[in-house]
Amino acid sequence: MFSAFANSMKIPELRSRILYTLSLLFIARVGAHIPLPGIDPKPLELFFKAQTASGEGGLMGLYNMFTGGALTKGAVCALGIMPYISASIIFQLLTAVVPMLSRLQQEGDVGRQKLTQYTRYATVLICLVQGVLLILALENPARLFAGYDVNTYGQIVVVGKVWFLIQSTIFMTAGTMLLMWLGEQITQRGIGNGVSLLITVGILADIPGAAVSTYQLFFAPIGVAKLGLPQGVMMLGLFIVVTMGIIAVTQGQRKIPVQYAKRVVGQKVYGGQSSFLPLKVNYSGVMPVIFASAILLFPQQIMSQAGAAFNIKFLVEFANDLLRGHPVYYISMTLLILFFSYFWVSVMFKPIQIADDLKKYGGYIPGVRPGEPTASFLDFIMTRLTLAGAIFLTIIAIIPDVLLFELNVPPRVAYFFGGTGMLITVGVILDTMRQIETFLLQRHYDGFLKKGRIRGRSTSANVALGEAASDKSVMQLTAVMVIILLVGLAAWLVRQYAL
Repeated sequence: MFSAFANSMKIPELRSRILYTLSLLFIARVGAHIPLPGIDPKPLELFFKAQTASGEGGLMGLYNMFTGGALTKGAVCALGIMPYISASIIFQLLTAVVPMLSRLQQEGDVGRQKLTQYTRYATVLICLVQGVLLILALENPARLFAGYDVNTYGQIVVVGKVWFLIQSTIFMTAGTMLLMWLGEQITQRGIGNGVSLLITVGILADIPGAAVSTYQLFFAPIGVAKLGLPQGVMMLGLFIVVTMGIIAVTQGQRKIPVQYAKRVVGQKVYGGQSSFLPLKVNYSGVMPVIFASAILLFPQQIMSQAGAAFNIKFLVEFANDLLRGHPVYYISMTLLILFFSYFWVSVMFKPIQIADDLKKYGGYIPGVRPGEPTASFLDFIMTRLTLAGAIFLTIIAIIPDVLLFELNVPPRVAYFFGGTGMLITVGVILDTMRQIETFLLQRHYDGFLKKGRIRGRSTSANVALGEAASDKSVMQLTAVMVIILLVGLAAWLVRQYAL
């Protein structure tokens, strides 16, 4: 594996793509640390730190993870890349149900370019709406952040409200559009899926803090409860098992054999080949966990506020049961993950269309008649695979809570043992390594794995890459990023020394 990383820098085009990707990711991280004019980020950081320490955080904690901590800093990229992802998901679902959008998708590059343009317009609209709501919430934090006390933490907005609302909405919209452009540039001229890499880097940005928290777990001061060697071995083993499980299920496939009939055209014989139709075990990816986590928090917040406002004890108790750590929460979480797994498959997986395409090109599944029987067979297989994938997603989503409430592991450490962040991180890293391995194999270098079945599945890239940037422009961009990094480190040292 280490020789594969060394060989990656020997290929000029691959080296250019890797440096270009790292430089643009650095720009995205800089945008997550530039606060909006008129915001004091310290009260917000203190509040989120207190919420994280108590194991709470809710929807804002989940959103803050996707923004890479930009929300807690009140940064220009506080909205993150999530508005663009939301717009993409909306149009992806609409494409399956709206005939006009479905025809655009089937028109090739021209149709896909129109869909991309519509997605960008929708992103701007979502940014404007979310930006206004977020700024209004920052002006009165108790509306959005339950438990926020201005007298305890302080005022977040320190300037006039009207002009601050206008300029901050524009800045945050521009920040999201910048992240969207960076993601597209990484996908075309870099390596990996740009948007997914932006989310992954934001999640991995908390690794230093998680490492410090882990150290404090085992080397706490005298008189403070700490974990011992057995717990450490168990946590390490659990981390390895969870990572291996995510990799196995993410790449797991059910291969349906497909046989193509022979056709005689003139003196040539076409077809007669055997192939397979890959059906993924976890077809819906991480989307059911995201949807279930977000939707489950809304009724909890509404019932909690309504019960407190009207003094309804039943609503308050039921809202408390929907918090993490209670059986009702995990039962509801399991049912929602199961529902959204089947919902996503029902929308995105089209067995009738697949059966028609097989019939059109002379393919058939051995032992199954073409046409409707083939569609029913594929639907039956996908139903069982979806159940297995939903059970796997439920287990991965619950593992961090087991560590959090049973072993008293800090939340920022527990999140790296499962959950949404771990699923996204492992999936994106696998996809990026798959593209790098494709470049290595094309240049007759060894990939990351010399043996095993995973290497055989990762010899082709799923993303059509554009032309790489020139070496001169990449080196200039890298030099500028290094200078900015050095200036930032110097400023941090000066501030620490002054304090």
